[in-house]
Amino acid sequence: MDDIKDVSVEPLTSSQFVKPYRMHYKQNNVEKIWDLVSLHESVSIIIFNTDRKKLVLVKQFRPAVYYGAIPREERKLGSTDTSKYPGSAGLTLELCAGIVDKTKDLALTAKEEVLEECGYEAPLESFEKVLKYRSGVGVSGDQQTMFYVEVTDKMKVSQGGGLADEGEMIEVVEMSIPEVRQYLNQSDVNSPGGLLFGLMWFLNNKAPKE
Repeated sequence: MDDIKDVSVEPLTSSQFVKPYRMHYKQNNVEKIWDLVSLHESVSIIIFNTDRKKLVLVKQFRPAVYYGAIPREERKLGSTDTSKYPGSAGLTLELCAGIVDKTKDLALTAKEEVLEECGYEAPLESFEKVLKYRSGVGVSGDQQTMFYVEVTDKMKVSQGGGLADEGEMIEVVEMSIPEVRQYLNQSDVNSPGGLLFGLMWFLNNKAPKE
C-alpha cells in the first residue's frame, strides 16, 4: 500500500471532486476575499464488532497527507524524491467513510461504505446517527454525517478493501478498546480529527464496561 513511486505535482486546472473559488465579501464594512474549495458531502461510520469487542477502522494512502508531510521549503511542482519521502508518510488511520450521492439516503450511503470498505453487510436500521458537523472550516466547510453501527462476525461477507475499479486500496484495521485508549494518548497521529472524536464518542457512549 505504501509502495509509492513516480510522484509529481502540477497545477490543478479542473477536477471532478474539488471546485476552487474566490469569495469576495464585506464584514463590518471591511472588504475581504477568501479562497475556498467546494467538496461533496460525506459520511463516516464508527464500526464496533460486538463478537470480538473491537473497533473496525481503515488504513489508506492519502496523497494530500503525503504532500503535507514534505517540508514546505521542499515542496515544488514536478517530481518528488520518494526515497527521501517514502509513501508511509501518507498512510492514515481513519473511520470508514465516503462521499454522498445526492440521490441517496445518508444512512444507505453509510451502509454501502461499510460493505465496500470493511466487508460487513449490516442492516440499514442498525445505523445510528451520531451527529452532523463541519470539517475543513478554513478551506471547504464541507458537511460530514457520522454514524455508529454494531456488527458481528456473521455479517462479514467479504474482505472489504474498497472498490478496485475506483482506485481504492484500503486495509481493514481492528483495534481493541485498550489499543484505542493507547492510540488516543499518543502525542502525534496520522489521523483526521473526525476519527479522534469518533473514538472518544465511542468510549464515552458505547464501549462495554470493563
